[in-house]
Amino acid sequence: MRAGMRAVAAAWVGCIGILLAGIETSAQSIPKETPARIELYAIPSLTITDQQFLTGDANGKPVTVAGEFRLAQGAGRLPVVVMMHGSSGISANTEPWVHTFNAMGISTFVIDGFSGRGLTVVGPNQALLGRLNFIVDIYRSLEILAKHPRVDPDRIVLMGFSRGGQAALYASLERFHKLWNKSGLQFAGYIPFYPDCSTSYVGDTEVAARPIRIFHGTPDDYNPVASCKAYVARLKDAGRDVMLTEYADSQHGFDAGLAGFSTISVSANAQTARHCHIREGEAGVLINADTNEPFRYQDACIELNPHVGGNPATAAEARKAVSEFLRGLFKLG
Repeated sequence: MRAGMRAVAAAWVGCIGILLAGIETSAQSIPKETPARIELYAIPSLTITDQQFLTGDANGKPVTVAGEFRLAQGAGRLPVVVMMHGSSGISANTEPWVHTFNAMGISTFVIDGFSGRGLTVVGPNQALLGRLNFIVDIYRSLEILAKHPRVDPDRIVLMGFSRGGQAALYASLERFHKLWNKSGLQFAGYIPFYPDCSTSYVGDTEVAARPIRIFHGTPDDYNPVASCKAYVARLKDAGRDVMLTEYADSQHGFDAGLAGFSTISVSANAQTARHCHIREGEAGVLINADTNEPFRYQDACIELNPHVGGNPATAAEARKAVSEFLRGLFKLG
């Protein structure tokens, strides 16, 4: 199965390479957001429990997930933004971000952590996949980028949305890097969008010495901003470079406004841990801090039907803020 996926990915890369062969040499004549080349990658990863992740136990189920690399126009080694999707998979908000970054001369690497696992969505049943699996996928993707001749290894940033935002936030932990990141690289920065910050991990203020920029909405009732404010306060007290940008009128998924979405709706039957307080206990067991029992998605704190919806105005503000952050971090002209 894994060999077959690699063969299919290789075939697609070859076809796309032929179709786009002339783009790199004629980049002046095409829109800046058009990539010079598209490459598809099979990413060897694992499906493991959160307890296995937290204890460094790699005896999980081998799985092959996928990544789409869009090489921006430009010469030499270029900066990259790695993007991790949320509970509904790669969604409508992803493409506008990719176009924005490619137009800036920044390549993109979009991870699909679901298809290779036979998943499409996990919102109605978050127990289908451990909360920390995406971090393994992210670090394995970093191993691929570390070897790419057109990637600047010192200018790779991680961005994630919702469940992927949670992964982008906690992938910054030094402890997790030591357990799982075998690439030899560090991300240059972390950009979580509306992450769930309800879990406290052992040593979670010991993050990489890189900037963390969180973007969230005040009325978000899927992953409330309050728990992120508390975590950011702890990080600041520890002297970390972290900032939280909060938008007063933006629901969960507000950056879907970049794709023209502006309707607020209920995410039917989606589970939210908005009233849960989770902490890492002994031997990597996640504990419901209110009951002192192992956390489960059947706990009373789990609720359903949070709201989601785009906000074009604040999405544009967030895009401007992220673009300015990357322009300074990557030293772009």
